Amino acid sequence: MDASGSAAVKAPPAAERVYLHVKSAVLDRSYEGGTLLTEGDLADAVGVSRTPVREALLRLEAEGLLKLYPKKGALVLPVSAQEIADVVETRLLVEQHAVAKVVGAAPPRLIARLEESLAEQREHAAAGDLAAFAAADRCFHAEIVRAAGNRILAQLYDQLRDRQLRMGVATMHAEPSRVAKNLAEHTEILQALRDGAAQTAAAVVGRHISWVNTLARGES
Repeated sequence: MDASGSAAVKAPPAAERVYLHVKSAVLDRSYEGGTLLTEGDLADAVGVSRTPVREALLRLEAEGLLKLYPKKGALVLPVSAQEIADVVETRLLVEQHAVAKVVGAAPPRLIARLEESLAEQREHAAAGDLAAFAAADRCFHAEIVRAAGNRILAQLYDQLRDRQLRMGVATMHAEPSRVAKNLAEHTEILQALRDGAAQTAAAVVGRHISWVNTLARGES
């Protein structure tokens, strides 16, 4: 057997490549809400035929990111005020419960992971990479949720991932100063965990998450 051939990495299916291309562009706002995507343009961009493009667009429509219009294309759905309110409410329920549960006995490995995440966020902020910052921001919160030890809640929280990333990037585009505020509030959360200050941790988490509602009032 040809060694180079056996070591080659198999490329993902065409539909998966289109799916990842479009989803990434929607989440980082390269394709903003209201953008009309055509099958031909996407096929050219990814280097595939139109058939896998249709398959990928149907999948993204099922996830609520696009709305398909026959013979026209796919419309990138804007983030609605109701969607923002729903995500904020769900995050408050999950994250305030989680931080209250772990704050009294936060394991050293959790503190270490949060410190690493915060350092990563600072690097992305300095580089001006909002998409990477939003991803690291989301990971910071997910670490706390997972540390609470409730797998069902952790799975529920993971279902919010795409919406969190999209809203996070949108928020920082609308209010660039939010990057520094997020870093400051994450530092407060981390310190409250170190100190075992349950009320402080829950209060900071509540203030930190609820701010996103201003995006609904300002952009919707």
